[in-house]
Amino acid sequence: MFDTQSVLKHFGIDEIATGGYVPGLGWLPTEGRAAFDAICPADGKVVARVAGALGEDYDAIIEGAVEAQRTWRMVPAPRRGELVLRIGQLMEENLEPLAGVIALDTGKTLPECRAELKEAIDMATLAAGQSRMLYGYSMQSQRAEHRMYDQWLPLGVVGVISAYNFPAAVWAQNGFLSAIAGNTVIWKPSPKVPLTAIAVQRLAVQAMKEFGVDGVFSLFIPGDDRIAEKLVADPRVALVSFTGSTGVGRKVANIVGATLGRRYQLECSGNSAIIVDETADLKQAVRSIAFSGVGTTGQRCTSARRVIVHKSVVGEVTELLKITFAQVKVGHFTEADTLVGPLIDGTAIDEYHTAIAEAVSLGGKVEAGGNRIDREGYYVEPTFISGCEPQWPCVQRETFAPVVYLLTYDTIEEAIAINNDVAQGLAAGIQSTNLRNIELFLSAAGNDCGIAKVNMGTTGADVGASFGGEKETGGGRTAGSDAWKGFMRRQSVCINWSGASPWDARIKL
Repeated sequence: MFDTQSVLKHFGIDEIATGGYVPGLGWLPTEGRAAFDAICPADGKVVARVAGALGEDYDAIIEGAVEAQRTWRMVPAPRRGELVLRIGQLMEENLEPLAGVIALDTGKTLPECRAELKEAIDMATLAAGQSRMLYGYSMQSQRAEHRMYDQWLPLGVVGVISAYNFPAAVWAQNGFLSAIAGNTVIWKPSPKVPLTAIAVQRLAVQAMKEFGVDGVFSLFIPGDDRIAEKLVADPRVALVSFTGSTGVGRKVANIVGATLGRRYQLECSGNSAIIVDETADLKQAVRSIAFSGVGTTGQRCTSARRVIVHKSVVGEVTELLKITFAQVKVGHFTEADTLVGPLIDGTAIDEYHTAIAEAVSLGGKVEAGGNRIDREGYYVEPTFISGCEPQWPCVQRETFAPVVYLLTYDTIEEAIAINNDVAQGLAAGIQSTNLRNIELFLSAAGNDCGIAKVNMGTTGADVGASFGGEKETGGGRTAGSDAWKGFMRRQSVCINWSGASPWDARIKL
């Protein structure tokens, strides 16, 4: 039986929780700070209150992070990796209570919460291995008796601003790579999911104490967006990595970009599509569509929002989707067999209804779902709408909810054009057994997204691959591959060991 108080007590989360951790000083006090509610979307009830960090609290956090980085940057990278690995081990040792905190914050099912933590743990393992492989190229100098090579050095302080849908995994993707790169990390989580950040930070603090370091990871949970902007605007923050909406991403880019030399890394809105051609295994395709469109209640940036189906099979796909959507159980994370939890809040429900109403007004037909579920919490029915057109505004934008639009096409070239004709460019997929169609989809003339999936859903990240997208998605990359380079600065080195200089024949000494 799930026990909320036991889960909170495990991580020292009181009725009024702290709003941050300061390097060298520890957890912020709760007195003298306005508190805001941490609400569980599964029942709409207040779980705890968080004393929001103040502007002067941020000043202490950034000063501590800057000071800590001067020491941390000189720690050998493999040792930095060991700290990250230890955090991953602590997450695994505390998996069940930590999954419980995520469930209280997000309303996600417990299997989904465990899966998110597994991704964070895997990220710790990957980052620890990568800490021994921060490679630079050796190059051939055009000068005799010179050696030339690249090396990668720490940036400084990295600010990680994470979204509510994956409150632990997004921090891990960014924070672990930042740490092995020799940077210190200030984490500013979404105020919609503050308890996960507090719980994870407690594990990070435990690891830092074990390793005799402090300030590698700090936490900043302000209750006011104006205070949060201090992190984005601060020239001492060398890189701001932001995950969230395109609108806020633009603001981050403008603020950071105004200071030359600073960097931003954005992972913003997605509007993923799955192309289903006439050769696809339709049962596999429909399961993939449902998993990608409805999983996490459609609150993933990679969620499948558009399904582009060949006209010859759209009738069969529609009927299979009806059967599939009818089997998706929506409910509280403590209820058996629940596949889908709630939306994050009432605003998300409003956006869900707005999108459906707009699609219907333009001629779309609701084939399944379309309603709020009458119970405590923020629950809605998984919905798919047929007869949609690519240019409709509701199809063009991202709605963070389980709403899937069915579109049709005649040729594979037309399907790819529909896929690409949106402002976002995160993920896309194709369901096909036609080699030409698959290869065209993957070619330079194919889909324009940062992530491509073949015969699978658009959701589900593998930490070994870089994660991110193009266009209004922002262009940033986190997680595996060579994404670590985004958290370091590149330096070209040339060493003269000849004992000679270019003007030896002209200058007499």
